[in-house]
Amino acid sequence: MGLLLSLSVMNYIDRTIINILAEPIKDDLGLADWQIGMMSGLAFALFYATAGVPIARLAERYSRPLIIGLSIGVWSLFTTLCGLSTNFIQLVLARIGVGVGEAGCFPASHALISDYVTRAKRASALAFFSLGTPIGSLLGKSFGGIFSDLYGWRAAFLLAGLPGLVLAVLSIFTLPEPRKRLREAQTDAQAAAVPPPAKWGEALKILRTKRTFWLMASAHALKIFISNGQAPFAASFFLRNHKAQIAELAAPFGLGPVGFMGVGLGLSMGVLGILGTWLGGQVSDRFGAKDSRTLMLLPATVGVFMAGILCVAFTTENAALGLLLIGLNSGLGAMTLAPVFATTQGLVPPRIRPTATAMLFLIVNLVGMGLGPIGVGLLSDALAGPGGLGSAEGIRWALIASTLMGLVATGLYLLARRTITSEMES
Repeated sequence: MGLLLSLSVMNYIDRTIINILAEPIKDDLGLADWQIGMMSGLAFALFYATAGVPIARLAERYSRPLIIGLSIGVWSLFTTLCGLSTNFIQLVLARIGVGVGEAGCFPASHALISDYVTRAKRASALAFFSLGTPIGSLLGKSFGGIFSDLYGWRAAFLLAGLPGLVLAVLSIFTLPEPRKRLREAQTDAQAAAVPPPAKWGEALKILRTKRTFWLMASAHALKIFISNGQAPFAASFFLRNHKAQIAELAAPFGLGPVGFMGVGLGLSMGVLGILGTWLGGQVSDRFGAKDSRTLMLLPATVGVFMAGILCVAFTTENAALGLLLIGLNSGLGAMTLAPVFATTQGLVPPRIRPTATAMLFLIVNLVGMGLGPIGVGLLSDALAGPGGLGSAEGIRWALIASTLMGLVATGLYLLARRTITSEMES
């Protein structure tokens, strides 16, 4: 579990470091906001989501540690290539490579974890793995911003990619594969009685009957649309609207504006995200065991608070308060990871769990990660255009508009709550 957490951390460092580097990349390569959204969102998410399904199918048949190790090796290599890119097209192609590599990590890892632990501890175990999201975000933003100020944005990419190559080797040779142990312990008669991995059509047939899954996946997609759509522009928002305050806050620490934003956003979102992820797992296991409807009530409830918090964060004139509120929002959002992942694993039989996870990520990432950044970027450009609000107010109101979609997500989670008890399998 510790090694899997390390992989999850590197996954999010390499995935999100581009967000804190967006403004330096934009200035260096002369990009528009929609191009920032394209390379940080759609270019990554399109291939991340679509490659996840066939790789998950392989994970149902072959060694999951091998698939995880090869995946981290691929995405780490392409992360370093981001630092060698000299134009927009090269950077987009490198981000596509990162997306394809990262597609193999989560479906196989979630299935392994579900085999490692009992159902009663599943949400907590998946929450432990999901700590990689806030920890990776914290490290990616903090070190990405500092290295960008010291050595430039290219060096930040190069340094982010190297540790993953070591973890790839460790994954292949040290992660246990429970299916291998079971096969070695089985008699011929027992092996013959084990059902084979489900065919693609059978897996889809099972998922089609799970109304809870589709409602939950749609709700989570909207949540990710907000968080991932806003992520590439959070630092830009503060640098455009609170530049003087950011410089004043950064000066006592000897940091530049980008470095301070990296550390500020990294700490506020990372620390509170870690707490929220852990708390979400504990609440889900404790109350979900008594009433599985809690698994959907939790994300529905926090979604209402998140919408209000973000609206204040983007309208306050106090930059420090805005940073703190964005961190608080990140902590609340992190509470939804464990119940959503645990529900996905519990709604389907074990032999199609990787496919179920991949389908969840397909929906969530195409809508949320893919369309979120480019959608916010296009709206920002439109609002800021000739005769418009300007770049500072344009990005402010683009961020506020995207925030309100969280209320729709809350409604979908509540609808999923109605059917979850009858559809859970294990």
